[in-house]
Amino acid sequence: MKTDFDIARSYVSAATIFNSEFNNFASISANQAWALFFTAGRDDAALGDNPEVGAFFNNVLIAVVVSVIAGSFFFRSF
Repeated sequence: MKTDFDIARSYVSAATIFNSEFNNFASISANQAWALFFTAGRDDAALGDNPEVGAFFNNVLIAVVVSVIAGSFFFRSF
């Protein structure tokens, strides 16, 4: 999806993803994805350029999902 909609700078709280320079079908990193998630789409560089931060949040999410699934099997009531 290519958007040419450019938000005026007077709308500071507007989402980054609607700026014309952001979305040109380029793939985004895990850092950008998590930063957009945590800032509700306002800043894609909030977590910096370190790729280990995005990998950390991905691994935390995977660990939580696996522990919930494993816990439901181990601690289910019979």
